[in-house]
Amino acid sequence: MTFISVEKFPSKRWFSAYGKILIGSILIALGYVLFITPYRIVPGGVYGISIIIHYLFGTPVGLTALAFNIPITLLAAKVLGPRYGAKTVTGFILTSILIDGLTYFLGSDPLKIGDEILMSSLYGGLFIGIGVGLIFRARASCGGTDVIAMMISRFIHQPVGQIMIYVDSLIVLAGFIAFKDWKIPLYSLVTIFVVGRMVDVVMEGLNYNKCLLIVSDKHDEISQIILHDLKRGGTIFNSKGIYSGKDRPLIFTVMSRSEMIRLKSFIRQIDPKAFITVMDTSEILGEGFRPLKEKLD
Repeated sequence: MTFISVEKFPSKRWFSAYGKILIGSILIALGYVLFITPYRIVPGGVYGISIIIHYLFGTPVGLTALAFNIPITLLAAKVLGPRYGAKTVTGFILTSILIDGLTYFLGSDPLKIGDEILMSSLYGGLFIGIGVGLIFRARASCGGTDVIAMMISRFIHQPVGQIMIYVDSLIVLAGFIAFKDWKIPLYSLVTIFVVGRMVDVVMEGLNYNKCLLIVSDKHDEISQIILHDLKRGGTIFNSKGIYSGKDRPLIFTVMSRSEMIRLKSFIRQIDPKAFITVMDTSEILGEGFRPLKEKLD
């Protein structure tokens, strides 16, 4: 059974979801109109294809993207089921209208950045990435290549993310062939990278928390420091050393970067021979960190 997020009007969640879609669509449209389309940057997706067609045949970028997204969504509904619903349709229709509307009122090159195309690709990626992230936060999709990748994955059984890379790479290559400018793929890849990073930031936030795995003969003392001095929790697992063959407790705990520095200082005094593994975390949800309810709202 596929989970479909449906918000009832006029609930708080409905206004929150569609508010994110509206703001996200505005940011995406601004990113394309101000920074991407005027400089022939092709950051993958249906909008990348639409930019190529726009420069070859003079068609509006938003309308062209809409012409791609509608049949893709209808086909996806048949192949994948009604996974996205009204919010996704609202998102890509709104984005397409805003792109062409802003182009009409602001002109084809509003900022006249000129040769500063690298800066334009960075700012464009920033705007588009935040916008896409907000739409994802509303549990919607932007349509386009991510849906195409899901459909292809259904038949060839390859990871969706990997297929998306292939599809977007082909679109970037098409931009190079169409415009015959070797700089276009480089700027396009910069934009794709920035978009990906900004989507992660919007979805997960700027996370500075660390995950620690600690092996020490003085695990009781270290556990007390974590619990009482740092006011954090943790879990102790039974583990067995491969080399020594001895059973040794393994402490698993999560804390902020500053707390991690304090803990390492404590451990150095208690047990200089302790073994500590520190890992970055992409997201931590639960008591003492970001509430799970906040993530779902």
